Amino acid sequence: MKVLVFGKTGQVSTELGFLSDTICLGRSEVDLRSPAACGEIIRTMKPDAVINAAAYTAVDKAEEEEDLATVINSDAPAEMATVCADLDIPFVHISTDYVFDGSLDRPYQITDRTNPLGAYGRSKLKGEIAILDAFADAVIVRTSWVFSAHGSNFLRTMLRLSSNRDHLKIVSDQWGGPTSARSIARMAMNIITKAGTGPEQKGIFHFSGAPDTTWADFAEAVFNAAKRSMTVEKIKTSQYPTPARRPLNSRLDCSRIMESFGIERSDWRSDMMDVMKDLKGVDW
Repeated sequence: MKVLVFGKTGQVSTELGFLSDTICLGRSEVDLRSPAACGEIIRTMKPDAVINAAAYTAVDKAEEEEDLATVINSDAPAEMATVCADLDIPFVHISTDYVFDGSLDRPYQITDRTNPLGAYGRSKLKGEIAILDAFADAVIVRTSWVFSAHGSNFLRTMLRLSSNRDHLKIVSDQWGGPTSARSIARMAMNIITKAGTGPEQKGIFHFSGAPDTTWADFAEAVFNAAKRSMTVEKIKTSQYPTPARRPLNSRLDCSRIMESFGIERSDWRSDMMDVMKDLKGVDW
């Protein structure tokens, strides 16, 4: 099977690149700012399946660049979905918990009302809608709090900051499921082999790491694993203002992906230790 992956240097696309049967496309091969080019390259390469792991992910900057974020996060994947529908091949798209406003006091189900708080979430929600309008058999997977040994992410930031500090203020009223990019990559490839084989194996799914936790508790787990002596001062989101608002509750109900594909939530604590091993000797 030849799986075409949009994305090359991002966290999930990097992990997908380590797997067999994948061909990862970076900006030098195709620019998502040109949606038509995305469709053209699928037709040219004639893959057996497509995974879109590329996105505009600068959450705060998106407040100033919403039009660009929408082209990359909505127009481009909609074109991918259109061509995959024409070719009758599976299409998996990675989405986000930011389509929700985080106001519920329980894990979000796929049927819960979406209400993004900012431009990034709005652009990703528009992408979900456009994809399913173009290709009803597409699979969209919302995930959260992605971490890996690659690129910029919370785990690597905590390791970097703890190398020369002994005290950090970390938000403790945001809840979610840290999710390793490696687990997301494996999940996407698992879905590719089964997508479209039944009526329940299409549409929107949730996938995140378990157990749910807070940013502050996640940070403390990182420091303990790295054997760093660090005092964590737990603060509220209101004490750490950012240009874009973040959902306080990013917990996702992942039961549908288990029922439809047999995919269980990954244990982020175990995944974190694997990432720490990958980072051994790396300048954080």
